[in-house]
Amino acid sequence: MPENEETEQSVEDSQEPEAAPEADGSREEPFDRVRAEAKIRKANSEAKSLRERLKLLEPLAAKAQELEDAQKTETERLNDQLAAQRERAEKAIRAAVASKVEALARDFADPEDAVGSLDLTAFVDEDGVIDKDAISAALADLLKRKPHWARPDEGGPRRPAPDRTQGSSGNGNRTPSEPAQIFAGLMEKALKGR
Repeated sequence: MPENEETEQSVEDSQEPEAAPEADGSREEPFDRVRAEAKIRKANSEAKSLRERLKLLEPLAAKAQELEDAQKTETERLNDQLAAQRERAEKAIRAAVASKVEALARDFADPEDAVGSLDLTAFVDEDGVIDKDAISAALADLLKRKPHWARPDEGGPRRPAPDRTQGSSGNGNRTPSEPAQIFAGLMEKALKGR
């Protein structure tokens, strides 16, 4: 029984406003395990009650949404459906334009570069018709601005031309790479230095 009284007393103590620390912050209260456990129990019980309330309120929120949808006028429902259909149509048109750009970008090493660089909405008119001539002109302009995106010649990938003047092999001043040669060079320098 004395333990319960102590716990109740510590819970009551925890509800009392804490004394403000001194202005210089040098005063620290010692850790009180009983008070900390009481705070944890209180927080856990509050969380549990909130979870239970949420479980009760979720079905009510779903029912309220159903009632709200039922009260919408026919026009509002049709407008929502129309907006959803327009969004799907726009996605389909963007995909079609991207496919057309990839097909016409046969001069590019990677046609997806062209798709990512161009504004695809500029090639579709109000009726949803794709302007192939405008795409071709934009691709030609893009290749002029970024010639490194062009497909290499059919002879295979470009290879760098060797330059014999670069590196140590072109001028005869090769440094030895084997340990025996390095040691011999060091010994030779040491003997000449005497």
